[in-house]
Amino acid sequence: MNVNQPGAGRYAWGKSTSLWAVLLVVTAPPANAQEELPAITVTANALSQSAESVPAAMSVFDGQTLEREHVQDLPSVLRRVPGFGFQPFGQSAIQPPVVRGISSNFASYSSSALMMVDGVPTFMAQGFDHDMLGIERVEVLRGPQSALYGRNAEAGVVNIYTRAPDNTPHARLSTELGSRNKRVARADLSGPLIEDRLFLGVTGNWSEQDGFIDDRYHGGQADDRKKHGGRMALRWTPDDTSEAILRYSRQDYDDGAAQWGASGTRRTRVSSGVRGWDQSSARSVSLDLSTELASGLKFRSVTGNSDFYDRVLQDTDFRPVDALHIGRDNHFNTLSQQFTVEGTLGDSQWVTGVYFDRDRHDLGGEQKTPMRLLPYSAKLQGHSAALFSHWMIPVAERWTLTLGGRAERDFVRFTPQGGDSRDASWKRFSPKVALQYEWMDDAFVYASVADGFRAGSFNTFSPAANYPAYAPEKVRSWEIGLKGGALDRRLLYSVALYTMDIDDMQVQQMLTPGVVYIANAASARSSGLELQADYLLGEGWKLQGAVALNRTRFDTFTDAANDYCGNHNPFAPDLTGNLGLRYDAENRWYTQLNLSAVSRTYLDAANSNRRAGYGLIDLDVGRSFERFEVSAYVNNLANKRYDAVGYQNGFVDVYSPPRELGLRLTFDM
Repeated sequence: MNVNQPGAGRYAWGKSTSLWAVLLVVTAPPANAQEELPAITVTANALSQSAESVPAAMSVFDGQTLEREHVQDLPSVLRRVPGFGFQPFGQSAIQPPVVRGISSNFASYSSSALMMVDGVPTFMAQGFDHDMLGIERVEVLRGPQSALYGRNAEAGVVNIYTRAPDNTPHARLSTELGSRNKRVARADLSGPLIEDRLFLGVTGNWSEQDGFIDDRYHGGQADDRKKHGGRMALRWTPDDTSEAILRYSRQDYDDGAAQWGASGTRRTRVSSGVRGWDQSSARSVSLDLSTELASGLKFRSVTGNSDFYDRVLQDTDFRPVDALHIGRDNHFNTLSQQFTVEGTLGDSQWVTGVYFDRDRHDLGGEQKTPMRLLPYSAKLQGHSAALFSHWMIPVAERWTLTLGGRAERDFVRFTPQGGDSRDASWKRFSPKVALQYEWMDDAFVYASVADGFRAGSFNTFSPAANYPAYAPEKVRSWEIGLKGGALDRRLLYSVALYTMDIDDMQVQQMLTPGVVYIANAASARSSGLELQADYLLGEGWKLQGAVALNRTRFDTFTDAANDYCGNHNPFAPDLTGNLGLRYDAENRWYTQLNLSAVSRTYLDAANSNRRAGYGLIDLDVGRSFERFEVSAYVNNLANKRYDAVGYQNGFVDVYSPPRELGLRLTFDM
């Protein structure tokens, strides 16, 4: 069914009744039924506490659950988070996040949500990706978090913690075959080199898959996908109170063209004379040092160096004649350093730290027009320094006050090829206050107010306007929430109600594909309700669900020709939801069903281009043995189309992938 036809946005699951026959294949009662949901200790506020006691909207996923449910990539994790999504970009290595209706501009090199991997930040959509292999846990905070994390934690933070190797040997190997000649191999190995002192962990992933967009000019498919990478962790524990972890990771992409086609033409068919490719690469190295001092204070240092190479050639006319194309050859480098000290004062817990980073971004590429080829190159440099502190203070029995603040100074320098440098700097203080009450054991209610911001920069693609600067985008949020456990911890739940004022909004205008202009030309309000729950139903059944209602509208936004007041913010659906149902049987069979839904999403400020609402069904059935597991899966069971029609100001459609079937074999050694 065409997503542009009337009724295509309804959440019709199609042949859902037939799924229950599959679900009931395994009906024996479970052997070791899980009696309660595990307690997970998190460090979202830089202090160890239970997930339920954090006074913020938060989703937590432990690594064992991700392994058991075969969650392999970051979008598959974040699909389970209420109010979290991505722009439909169509390129593997660029994933602009959208949180609580606040979207980010991929061309600003600055995102609305921050990703942290073992304490090392990723500030932009470029490289906002991570393989879910060898993961300890993933913590997702929603709402402004700049009081602790600084710039670009405007709407949330994704914290990924990889598993630290220890004395317990671990070996997990998997291979996969699927639709469109899909081939996957994954390995996760760790163990001691010197017992109690030196440990090594290594992961590796490799995948290839044919595309689904017919290349009528060159033959074959235009959008083949290849990805391979790995990670290494060397951990040293000289004594019981200190450790050092050296980490290195790399992810390489060798893709064909973006999953794009010309708007108004036959779907998934192009005749591009210019063969598109994406040869991007992400690399990171870090050193994590920690020790507990005799005074009881805990000291930690995290040094990180991250590189992302954005190398892309993409046809944008989709015809044999080379009239329009874009090319990018960007190198983004960030060197970061953070020192923290953690301690107690009476019954209060606190952490204080300093943070520094330095950016060195080399920008290059070309823009092909019908008249000429326009090459460009420039340098975008900068540095940041910040001082922050975070306190949890018991103020009465069952009452806790959380206070946090961060003072930050950001400096940016832009140097176009053959032009003079121009500088800009901003100072920002970001506070947070939260009051929490434990109204019964393992049940909390909280209220908070917090500020967040996204960094300012320069319009690197606007020579005609002399590359003007734009200021940071600012958010203030008010939130109340309820969270905890019930029914002997067979149920974990959380509810959050919020409203956010967004000022100096960085809005993006696009003249042609790849040519954008960003200005602080709008203000908006985002309000919403989020619910999530995990429930052990008994007899081997587990239910997981999340739903988010959001309303993000422009309060003020006009340009030379239009008034967008009252319009939807681009890429901000009013409704997102996810429902997961899993059954584990005594005979080691399991069945897992996941349903996800997204309402209609507008792609531009005028709300003239859109992606229709859609629902997806994923199904996984398998059996585990003593040392291995065999499973079969189908993604997008109903073969729904959910193209972004008129992306990039109406020039292109971003195609959604079709149904995918596969077989998976996993060894635990």
